[in-house]
Amino acid sequence: MRKGTVAAKLIVLTHQGQETADADVIEEQPLSIYVNGAELATMMCTPVHQEAMAVGFLLNEGLINSLDDVGVAHLCAEGTCVDIWLNVPGFKPPRRPILTSSCAGGVTFDDLTHLLPPLRYDSVRITPDRLHKLMGDLYRAAVLHPLAGGAHTSALSDCAALLLVAEDIGRNNTLDKLHGLAAQQGIATQGNIILTTGRVSSEMMGKARRMETPLVCSRTSPTSLSVRLAKLWNITLVGYLRADSMTIYAHPERLVVEGKGESLES
Repeated sequence: MRKGTVAAKLIVLTHQGQETADADVIEEQPLSIYVNGAELATMMCTPVHQEAMAVGFLLNEGLINSLDDVGVAHLCAEGTCVDIWLNVPGFKPPRRPILTSSCAGGVTFDDLTHLLPPLRYDSVRITPDRLHKLMGDLYRAAVLHPLAGGAHTSALSDCAALLLVAEDIGRNNTLDKLHGLAAQQGIATQGNIILTTGRVSSEMMGKARRMETPLVCSRTSPTSLSVRLAKLWNITLVGYLRADSMTIYAHPERLVVEGKGESLES
């Protein structure tokens, strides 16, 4: 059994009859984030990289600017609580949380009405073939989903290779984990790209904007609000990235035509 999964005995029923089987089930448990002694948020997640997820959540919500703002981050023995003490004088937590559409019951404190300025990173260019290869690398890097199913996988990439990979039952959580892992390992997220297996919601796009990643690719669909935000924030948004096709929803100019070096036109 691997961390992030739980062993279970199952009954498999088919037309040929039934049989018992040993299997792994993706693990789900609550994680409470306390900041300066007060509870900030509780969300459901897969108990892997919890400290990174807590730090990434604060970064993606704009509550801290870097890992330097974190004095202490401690995961309790049960793995269900991360205590964070900040080096931020006069820190005041948000007055109210906003529930999100995350399949794991995520929360966000940003209502996206005070939009951040558009990203630049106009030099970021990539070919469709390279995106297809990177998505294949993402599938191969997944550990929990092949074992137990039920997990989303996301990766941070520099367009040449995957830099970091995170898995969780919640697609939003994977981006928090990526941002936290990047901060802990001294890897810049700015100017890199995100690949994910999950639906791209407005919350996902908001986290990508906080990470300053000018290109977001998913194997599935974006929502209408995420498309609108991608256009406003100058983020290239690619959905349905499959073996032989993809759909570009915003800012196609970062995709380069094979063999020509020319960007796609809107």
